[in-house]
Amino acid sequence: MLKFLHIAVLLLGAVLGTSARAESVLFLNPGSSDEAFWVSYSQFMQAAARDLRIDLQILYAQRQPEQTLAQARIALQGPKRPDYLVFVNEQYVAPQIMRMANRSGVKLFIVNAALTPNQQNLVGERADRIGSLVPNDEEGGYLMMKELIRLHRPVASGERIELLAFSGLKITPSAQLREKGMQRALAEHPEVRLRQLVYSGWTRERAYEQARQLLGRYPDVSLVWSANDEMAFGAMRAFSEAGRVPGKDVLFSAVNTSSAALQALVDGRLSALLGGHFTLGGWALVELHDYAQGVDLSRYGGRDRQIPLLQLIGKEQARRMLAMGESPDYGVHFHKLSAKGRPASYRYPFTLQTLMH
Repeated sequence: MLKFLHIAVLLLGAVLGTSARAESVLFLNPGSSDEAFWVSYSQFMQAAARDLRIDLQILYAQRQPEQTLAQARIALQGPKRPDYLVFVNEQYVAPQIMRMANRSGVKLFIVNAALTPNQQNLVGERADRIGSLVPNDEEGGYLMMKELIRLHRPVASGERIELLAFSGLKITPSAQLREKGMQRALAEHPEVRLRQLVYSGWTRERAYEQARQLLGRYPDVSLVWSANDEMAFGAMRAFSEAGRVPGKDVLFSAVNTSSAALQALVDGRLSALLGGHFTLGGWALVELHDYAQGVDLSRYGGRDRQIPLLQLIGKEQARRMLAMGESPDYGVHFHKLSAKGRPASYRYPFTLQTLMH
């Protein structure tokens, strides 16, 4: 009997030891808990965490950077600290979070918006910062603008195409980069005239209100570039109310693969759609899991990486993504993407194609 108890205790210890070794990760989600993009972002991370057996917790800041900082303070200076803190440099909060992390023992990983060059000079090299993964925001803004222009009807020599642009927040790196890409495309197309660029804070209602005013000022607009799907839908509503048919009288673009955006592309109301960057958090967990197992991330593509996730979504791709629905695992075997034991030539296959096949 004693021998049996001894074996049982050893087995229990082994089980507890295994669970104790699971990495604990806290993700500070800068978005709102009812925002399609950031909810899908969290769902993809949760799918990765289940497959990789990571203990993942997610906190939403409801688009309030001071809330992100308060959450970071508790996580980094409180009694129950995660092994890893994953966060976004939204509205440039990263240096403050990194100051809080001093001597906390928590490892840091940045997603979506990394340190700016000035911030990097300010904080310097740190052993607790594992790395970062960001999307190709500048290229995304460029591709989206080029596609809108390509789809527009041909214009006669000397005729202008009028454009309105809706961006997020001035102090959000992703918005700035997408705008920069748009401007690069416009420099190649002098026939397109940007009548006005406005900041809608990523929200549908604000874009709707702005578009109503802008329509009266610029009645000949036939292209609308939007840095996310919510703003595109807000502007679309204003144009529809004015009797303009989306996809015919005026062409709209958007970023994000929400089900509403995918359906709008299939229906022809959206003419150009970019997406894929909702997967970044899940891919980051693959790297964190590898790091915990002793993998040197710099051998497999660099510690700080930009991934060409933002790409144009075709109608057939949109239909396939809609058919996937709310699949709890997205059909991705995250553990099979590990670099552990791979040759130095291996590169993490972090693309939308990995999700689609």
